[in-house]
Amino acid sequence: MKKNKVDQVENIHRPEMNTNDFGTLAIDLGSSTTVVVFQKENGQPPELIDLSPISRAPGEIPSLIWESSEKEECYLIGQQVIDLNLINDEKKNNLSQDFKRWIGSTEIEPIYDSKISPEKAGEILIHKIWEKVSSKVNIKRLVLTAPVDTYREYRTWLVNVCNSLEVKEIALVDEPTAAAMGAGLEPGSTLLVLDFGGSTIDMSIVALEGGEGQASPIAQLVRFDGNNLEGKSTQVLRTAKVLGKSGLRLGGKDIDRWISNHLLPEESTTNSILRKAEELKCELSNTNIKETLVISKQVKNKHNEEKFLKLSKKGLEELLIEKGLLKSIEKLFKQTIHVAKRNSFEFKDLDSVVLVGGGSRIPLIKNYLSEICNSVPFLTPPPIEAIALGALNLTPGVQVKDVLNKGVSLRCWNKKNEKHIWHSLFLAGQPWPTSKPLEIILAASIDNQLGIDLIIGEPQEEGSNEIIYINGLPTLKSIEAKDIIKKINNTIISIPLEPPGEIGQDCIKLIFNINENCQLEVEGIDLRNNNEISSQNLGEIR
Repeated sequence: MKKNKVDQVENIHRPEMNTNDFGTLAIDLGSSTTVVVFQKENGQPPELIDLSPISRAPGEIPSLIWESSEKEECYLIGQQVIDLNLINDEKKNNLSQDFKRWIGSTEIEPIYDSKISPEKAGEILIHKIWEKVSSKVNIKRLVLTAPVDTYREYRTWLVNVCNSLEVKEIALVDEPTAAAMGAGLEPGSTLLVLDFGGSTIDMSIVALEGGEGQASPIAQLVRFDGNNLEGKSTQVLRTAKVLGKSGLRLGGKDIDRWISNHLLPEESTTNSILRKAEELKCELSNTNIKETLVISKQVKNKHNEEKFLKLSKKGLEELLIEKGLLKSIEKLFKQTIHVAKRNSFEFKDLDSVVLVGGGSRIPLIKNYLSEICNSVPFLTPPPIEAIALGALNLTPGVQVKDVLNKGVSLRCWNKKNEKHIWHSLFLAGQPWPTSKPLEIILAASIDNQLGIDLIIGEPQEEGSNEIIYINGLPTLKSIEAKDIIKKINNTIISIPLEPPGEIGQDCIKLIFNINENCQLEVEGIDLRNNNEISSQNLGEIR
């Protein structure tokens, strides 16, 4: 078994910084806490940065934004909101919290009632962090993290947020992969990562290449905003392989709502009640307390009446099971393993299970995973810093070896059945960038057809879960229908036909590739006259 180096997290350097320092900044935007870590050049230890007055502790900023009613574009950030007790003001919608889960979402549920949009709240927080850190040090590279389940939309948002930042290199890594690096496992290890955050559960199987005389890996690196980091470093190209991954937009904040609704079903869920529910959840996650011990938290409802939240560890576990949490984790596990097996993974290859994120502290979660993972050892690095520290390990000169999360399909004409169908181009688990292209021949669907439209979609796997909100309460719903395809974007690329095509006639051969930015590229040839079809970019697919 490979030796674990989790102690690296506990030896974080905290010296004074100055404007002569150059290095990399990592920001892990969380639903509850955002972590900020800086690492100077020349391999010095990482530093949790004190950004008083917005940080609660070095490197930790509460993910809270408050907009003043008196001054336009005047915001209080993080710990400032808590110190001024603005977090308990239930009368106005000036407060934005738990905004991360809604970034990139097409629909925002009424439980998010802030007048600050989720995207705006996240932008304010990142820009304020940048402003404070860049006044202390010189940032040469910015590394950001993103959840798996909303990666594409989240990435688009981050690109826009970072456009105005004066930094040469910006990198993006998915949170489970960063967690794998943050756990400090040796090169050559294969591990299952469960990242149970405030608003998402992400699971992945990551192979850390290297060991036995081979070059060490630098986990998955996602490059965006037009920056190709490959070739900008003198390092030899190394790879980290994500063999399989899946995600669900459900997290610790939803458990808080389940608790408050379960214990005070007749009461409106207020910010103060949710915070007490969170405190109760955290105390009941202590492995040293008896499962029958009842813990009580005093709260006040919106009428200022005194109420109590009372729950035992056993009661919490029963509630989570009733809500379907374990079934959801089982589905994520099966989906992740299924995809990984397409990439030659076998369960016996698994060296460790890594748990990060606040929700991973709940004993029920670890015990359940222990059962389904048999005797595989567990690692529990400090959940707050692990992802940000893993992200810091990402540097230029890394060859991306990731896998598609959901696959991609093309809407095209089926000559045999004479109707349009969705044809799979790349399945979930397809490594990218592609090592060889995929060729497909398309026929005309009508007489005198002037062009063929390329419409791209992603399959929604049967049996997976989605979150719906019923009366403001997060509820798990299983996707039962088969062959559901979701259009990736509204952009349609049309390939002109000259001369026009006739129904059923093979007209064009297209060649598809996935590039190093996980963008689908297509080129081809007109089979009737050998005219070249120039290369076009169909956008990111991930």
